[in-house]
Amino acid sequence: MLGSWQLRINGGRVEVGHRQQRVISALALFGTRSRLSLASLLWPDSSEAQAAGNLRASLFHITHKLPGILDPKHDYLSLEPDVDVDFHKIRWLIADIQDGNAAPSGSAHLLYHADLLPGWYDDWVIFEQERLQQLRLDGLEALARSFLQIGDTGRATEAALAATSIEPLRESAQLVLLQCHVQAGNNASALQSFHDFRGRLNRELGVRPSSIFESLVDSLHPVQASAVHAPTRSRSAYQ
Repeated sequence: MLGSWQLRINGGRVEVGHRQQRVISALALFGTRSRLSLASLLWPDSSEAQAAGNLRASLFHITHKLPGILDPKHDYLSLEPDVDVDFHKIRWLIADIQDGNAAPSGSAHLLYHADLLPGWYDDWVIFEQERLQQLRLDGLEALARSFLQIGDTGRATEAALAATSIEPLRESAQLVLLQCHVQAGNNASALQSFHDFRGRLNRELGVRPSSIFESLVDSLHPVQASAVHAPTRSRSAYQ
């Protein structure tokens, strides 16, 4: 469900109708659900009878064309235990990173490209999309900090850049990126990042970065820091 919806069986991609995709996706996200609650979730604007009929038709297609996907339990439905869901794998990866466990190579790349069901606009999907994005950002920041602790500034910067690309106005991500540049000895890059972030905040929100940014910038070369703090003059000031 990350990047694009796909179902693969024994390595081969299987075509699935959109209604059936929605049923499978809801069970993948929320686990075991009663038929009534699943029907209400997927067809909130339909009557109870219509929603139940839509669900029955979708379940018929899934159970006959995709055997082994659903595990029906009387009035409850779930996916079969051996169905692998990439959404769960990315959440386990984030949990491992936040717990301080060793992160696999390419973790930043995996988290950066983990968009949940892009192009789906159901309310229940949008909520999960936003929640996963926050988890991804938390994971990328934790990943950057863990790499900084072991002196791997290259991978730390990669993770921090991925976080700021997803949410450019997130102060905690921008601060980690600034710390990466400073620890790597790239003061010019640190100052440029601060300047770009400060300008974006001013343009889009009309606010300044938190004071912790100023403290970190002040720790750099005083001439460079003063150049960043100095207000920008317009061309007309010199005419």
